[in-house]
Amino acid sequence: MTTARRESITALLDRAEEQLRAIEAEYDASLRKKAIAPALKVDIKNFFENLRSVLDYLAHEIRESDAVRADRADLFYFPIAQDDSQLAGMLEKWFPGLKERRPALYSFIQSVQPYAEAASWLGHFNRVNNDNKHGDLVEQTRVESEQVEVTTAGGGKVTWNPAGVHFGAGVQIHGVPIDPHTQLPVPNRTIQTTRTIWVDFRFAGVDVSALVLMRQAIKGVRLITEGVLGLLDDTDSA
Repeated sequence: MTTARRESITALLDRAEEQLRAIEAEYDASLRKKAIAPALKVDIKNFFENLRSVLDYLAHEIRESDAVRADRADLFYFPIAQDDSQLAGMLEKWFPGLKERRPALYSFIQSVQPYAEAASWLGHFNRVNNDNKHGDLVEQTRVESEQVEVTTAGGGKVTWNPAGVHFGAGVQIHGVPIDPHTQLPVPNRTIQTTRTIWVDFRFAGVDVSALVLMRQAIKGVRLITEGVLGLLDDTDSA
């Protein structure tokens, strides 16, 4: 294993954590302005690039381990596949022998693919990185969504999205009639009505919150790093 590379992995992960804290602060300011500043877009781009570099370094760690027999000159990447069949082809091409010599590591890589529900973030992460690499910075669109919540003194609660629900005359919530004009319960003393407007930015073509994806990415890449390096170091996985 390459000590210098592992030190670089640690440094990149730590740097990404610092970037995320700075991005979160600027993100709130951008939401109020209803636009993301160009400098913040660059910070977000660099954040994703740093995490992508961590995955590429991990690919080199796997490739240069005694579990793989391959030409060091070939191009290879950390595999991110759409299904098991595609993944099997990538692993056989880029890391021949891994399945036989490190079955636990092979299975771990399978478990963190974007077609696994718990790792769906990795597909969005890959899309954002590819879009940033092949063109201008990925655009982000400000999105607002509204939620109405009605609660009772006894703890009962009903929530709905006004964009997807329209109440007609005669509808009641917890015994209180809905005003068809306001689409809210008529003023009363028995229930509490709260309207919340959620505001966020989403990457163009990726229908997920930009900030949520960044938080998922730093957590997910750390888990992948710990898993890959731990299994490479574990002689029992051979």
